[in-house]
Amino acid sequence: MNYEFESNEEFSEKLDNEDILSEFRNKFYVPNNIIYMDGNSLGLLSKDAENSINRIIKEWKQNAITGWMTGDKPWFYLPEEIGKKCAQIVGASENEVILTGSTTVNIHSMISTFYNPQGNRTKILADELNFPSDIYALKGQILIKGLDPEKELILIKSDNGRYLNENKIVESMTDEIALIFLPSVLFRSGQLLDMQYLINEAHKRGILIGFDCCHSAGVIPHEFNKWDLDFAVFCSYKYMNGGPGSTAFLYINKKHFDKKPVLSGWFGCDKNKQFNMDIEFKHARNAGGWQISTQGLLSAAPVESALDIILEAGMNNIREKSKKITSYLTYLVDVFLSKEPYNFKIGTPIDPEKRSGHISIEHEKEAVRIGKAMLDNKIIPDFRPPNIIRIAPIPLYNTYHEVWEVVQILKKIIDLKEYKNYSKGREIVS
Repeated sequence: MNYEFESNEEFSEKLDNEDILSEFRNKFYVPNNIIYMDGNSLGLLSKDAENSINRIIKEWKQNAITGWMTGDKPWFYLPEEIGKKCAQIVGASENEVILTGSTTVNIHSMISTFYNPQGNRTKILADELNFPSDIYALKGQILIKGLDPEKELILIKSDNGRYLNENKIVESMTDEIALIFLPSVLFRSGQLLDMQYLINEAHKRGILIGFDCCHSAGVIPHEFNKWDLDFAVFCSYKYMNGGPGSTAFLYINKKHFDKKPVLSGWFGCDKNKQFNMDIEFKHARNAGGWQISTQGLLSAAPVESALDIILEAGMNNIREKSKKITSYLTYLVDVFLSKEPYNFKIGTPIDPEKRSGHISIEHEKEAVRIGKAMLDNKIIPDFRPPNIIRIAPIPLYNTYHEVWEVVQILKKIIDLKEYKNYSKGREIVS
């Protein structure tokens, strides 16, 4: 889609006046005098989520342990109920999604279930640009099977360090591959992979395939059922605004419900039999069967209401604004920052259909120091090595005028050489 933009400040205000999602900003606690552009790492707290936390605290205070069944929304069933809401966002049946664990724990759970090396099929196909935790988990699961990760983990190479070539991924789907696990979105560049194409090609070859959807869930509409995806994992604290370290999600296609959860735990039991305390594990024949431990309610509570906001806004509306506001950002970077002495480059696909919700702005020499200067100019982005400043204008609470301001401040940082006031060493957390 081609958008028509203008570079003056008044045009940014015009875009905000036309924005059908503008009212949702009022549902969030936006830090005073800060332009927050890091929602792809941690979404902001909504007032609705705060109310959900307070509800659980009140029930804990008044009901104590009886809250598991007497709460306004009984705690015992809350992971399933939140999973039902999330299923609407990712295009799944309501019993195929569960709120549980963390992303990396859920990766271990899914890989332990779906990775069954047999005969010639012993290898896992992944990629070299994935988030490191995913690779650590894959290597660990290969070791658990008594195999060598150096031989059994095949990492697809990138031609330029930014993107993956989907045709090369398909070419790597050989008869040695037992399982494929990929990111829906590359966390540095923001490239969005064609999940349906890759799923279809994997299944043509008899290969199971799963995705890490942390950087797409909540900002990109998915159709897990329609695509016949085998499994997926994703966090709730980025575009879903569930809170720092909030509980993650996993999706399992219903055709796999009879598989045995290898990383078993009592919260995965059939709910009607969980308190029988049987030694034999009889897991629920739904996504809930892959729960391991008792859910932390204070972590689950904000996710519930955060999802309500997404459902109210509508995933198609969120996606449309995301494409438009990120396109506006790339347009302004091209107009103001692409030439000497600024020398910024866009490291994200220009086609909005091929990217997620953030834009990677690259600066070959000074990305670290520029990022520090942005913080002192009241802008919160993040830095990813080697030279990327990620800027994520979130559809539910960021404005077009904020995007215009970010670009003007970047211009000022270079014009006044403000970045020279900072060291080149990055902080421990960036």
